Amino acid sequence: MMEHTKTAATDFRGIDSVVESGGLFGIWNHPLANQMTYFGLHALQHRGQTSAGIVTSDGETFKAHRGHGLINYVFSTKEKLEALTGNSAVGQIRSATQSDQRDDSNIQPLLFHFNNQSIAICHNGNLTQALTIRQKLENDGAVFSTNSAAELLIHLIRRSKADSFQGSLEESLQQLEGGFNFCLLTNDGLYGAVDRHSFRPLVIGQLANGSYLLASETSALSSIGATYVTELGPGEYVVINDQGYHIYPYASNTQIALEPMEFIYFSRPDSDIAGVNVHAARKQMGRRLAQEKPTPTADIVIGVPNSSLSAASGYAEAHHLPYEIGLIKHQYIGRTFIQPTQELREQGVRYKLSAVNSLIKGKEIVLVDDSIVRGTTVKHLVKILRDAGAKAIHLRIASPAIRFPNYYGVNTTHTSELIAANYTVPELNELFGSDSLGFLSIEGLVDSIHSPFTQAPNQGISLDAYLGQYPASIGDYQEEFEASLTPLQKKILKGEFRDE
Repeated sequence: MMEHTKTAATDFRGIDSVVESGGLFGIWNHPLANQMTYFGLHALQHRGQTSAGIVTSDGETFKAHRGHGLINYVFSTKEKLEALTGNSAVGQIRSATQSDQRDDSNIQPLLFHFNNQSIAICHNGNLTQALTIRQKLENDGAVFSTNSAAELLIHLIRRSKADSFQGSLEESLQQLEGGFNFCLLTNDGLYGAVDRHSFRPLVIGQLANGSYLLASETSALSSIGATYVTELGPGEYVVINDQGYHIYPYASNTQIALEPMEFIYFSRPDSDIAGVNVHAARKQMGRRLAQEKPTPTADIVIGVPNSSLSAASGYAEAHHLPYEIGLIKHQYIGRTFIQPTQELREQGVRYKLSAVNSLIKGKEIVLVDDSIVRGTTVKHLVKILRDAGAKAIHLRIASPAIRFPNYYGVNTTHTSELIAANYTVPELNELFGSDSLGFLSIEGLVDSIHSPFTQAPNQGISLDAYLGQYPASIGDYQEEFEASLTPLQKKILKGEFRDE
């Protein structure tokens, strides 16, 4: 029996999932820039559901509309979208934290007017030394009106002594650490930038009329009929203007470290990241999981809708078991991780999924989920399957156990949010009430993604959440990280622990 008495592992701040900080879209020189941006953001809606905004420009006048809610709610009438005239635009959909869920000032894109130019900017990710930079700027007289890293970058740009906007942008990006993507729109061009490790994708596309655009996923390109051009690499930024596009490096100390949750959960299955299709990677995770954690007596395999379905089908194929739709997702509830309070999240879990009782009753079930963070959803799923008459429930997780915080743009920046930071796999199995529990190995994850960066550490995949090995500085979070380490985390860091 477990003897843990920690409160941290049970004081979870949300449901058993993670949230990415948003999705970006930008377009240059298109007569329907407002509509293209709207549809591009709609294709990225899964990346954030608490706010949305678009800024357009005709090269002189900038117009903006932002609000709380889904993109189709923010632009609930055609007049709101039609008012955004201009042939260039940037937009963002976003997931707010509990602290700023009703703070209109943090809804992006932010729009700034200066005596010599206007700048619209949107951002996702997390700057790990944002507090330090902000305090320094405030000591120098800067005044902030939001909590956004986007505004921080604007202050750096405007204080730069470089002789051009591009030079100021490059100089400012060199001062940033952590995980970030930026899109900026000025009177003269559209700009995109990624961090030194390219944790999350930012892709360039082109429409039939020659217009170039930026997007957080390739799925946004295909949704509006654009073709893929290229993806920004670590420490790069792009300038898009009437002459076309040009990519520049702003840093030399770069190392690719793709965020694995993009493949596991965040991205749409039809998106490609670094040339790897997300659905194909997830299906291979399921196949590898079946090899590593087989279930010889199981009757059927079911997946947790929707991001786990690819892995579940791969598991079933590799194990020669029937793949069934045993859980039904109520499509109009919304993704429960997006709810900013614990009460709303848990209510969403209760109403989000239902079991197909006639299919489940009397069966040994393999339940495949993509990840476990806080543990609340998986406990609920085990319960509803038990209530539906399942004879046995074998939990199989198509990713490794998440045991360390993520500081680069995922909402797991505290050890207290991670149930596996305190418990071994057998202990988690007991907590969840399942008959068995198995996670995909770290090696299995890396091999399943099969990235093209074979010469990079871990084939270019960041393993920070699993091993506590951070590819970029965690800056302002270092003290908290060290102070909050659990005994299990300390063993992992010392190389003294490995899952069964």
